[in-house]
Amino acid sequence: MIAFILFSVFLVLLIISAPIAVALGLSSVVALIVEGTVPLTVVVQKIFAANNSFPLLAVPFFMFAGAVMTEGGISHRLINFVYALVSGIRGGLAMVATLTAMFFAAISGSSAATTAAIGASIIPAMQQKGYNEEFSAAVIAAAGTTGIVIPPSTPLVIFGVVAGVSIGDLFLGGLIPGILMGLAMMAVIYVQASRRQYTADNNSGKPRNTWKVFRDASWGLMMPVIILGGIYGGIFTPTESAVIASFYGLFVTMFVYRSITLRDIPRITGKAVLQTAMIMFIISMANVFAWLLTANRIPQEIAAYLLSITEKPLYIMLLINILLLWIGTFLNATAAISILVPVLMPVITKVGIDQVAFGVIMTVNLAIGCITPPVGVDLFVAQGVTGISIERITRAIMPYMMALICVLALITIFPDIILFLPNMMTGK
Repeated sequence: MIAFILFSVFLVLLIISAPIAVALGLSSVVALIVEGTVPLTVVVQKIFAANNSFPLLAVPFFMFAGAVMTEGGISHRLINFVYALVSGIRGGLAMVATLTAMFFAAISGSSAATTAAIGASIIPAMQQKGYNEEFSAAVIAAAGTTGIVIPPSTPLVIFGVVAGVSIGDLFLGGLIPGILMGLAMMAVIYVQASRRQYTADNNSGKPRNTWKVFRDASWGLMMPVIILGGIYGGIFTPTESAVIASFYGLFVTMFVYRSITLRDIPRITGKAVLQTAMIMFIISMANVFAWLLTANRIPQEIAAYLLSITEKPLYIMLLINILLLWIGTFLNATAAISILVPVLMPVITKVGIDQVAFGVIMTVNLAIGCITPPVGVDLFVAQGVTGISIERITRAIMPYMMALICVLALITIFPDIILFLPNMMTGK
């Protein structure tokens, strides 16, 4: 009974466009009131428990580091560097968007931030070069999906906290799939650019220019090296790496690039605080929602149902992928991970699926959800940057969505692609 009320109220609130955190929290409170056996003070306890986590401190610091590097103009420097590398290829400017998004993903940890930062910088240049509006918007939106797969990734941090899995292993596990996603989208760009007869740019003087822009962008490119190198060098934990990234970002932007000043810090901090508050609000409400599901044995029932269909790991992952692709159409990654990880972990544990591989596969699924209507956040960011309708962007983005689904299928069938780097670092 309580599960029916919980899901019914939640779906109604989503249909009337209530914020996801409000829908999660309000549906949980209504279910508890109707049941009448559990005091509402448990809601406060669960909210506190959700936030009382040292690893989650990585979220605000990564948000701050990303905001500092974004405001500090790192995206422009990355674009200049990548443009010097691939501008001589047909559709090179569109490939610049994808490659830059991959580099920027290693700084921001957010798909929306990646889409916004890269889109605002490169869309005007693509329009000047005669690129089609829908094509440009689709490229930018799709490129942003790497933002939550390539480390540091906020969803991977949240998965690690909820599932009790090493965040460092998840970061390394997401690296190769994130690169594969970028390469798959670049292949689509090349095919479409050839069909549309987009020309390549003149690359006279390229080697000298490449070295110059590389030096200019190298400070930003060092951030992911510092983060992952520090974690696996045993210098600091993932949470401490977020603090180091924040101070490094301040040093680079204030003293190397000199693109921000002390006057900018309050505004940048406020931006990071708002982003963190939204994420933590969702996590808090999702923890209450997930506790209610667990208390009513919903995860065990779902696990029993899936295992009654098949116990083969590959088939189980196929069913879970279908579920996650559907969930991603209306839930963002933070909410989906917070709700579904407690539900799905008994299933993957029972059939022997590696938890790190599952975490990365789940994140790739939800990254695809970022470009899937009706609630694909990257679609709305691209719409805001370009001013064209969601419908037009959605039609244009279909080839990229198919390419990303192919990458998802590849890492699902061959999870060793994900586990290669974590296993290499741990000597397995």
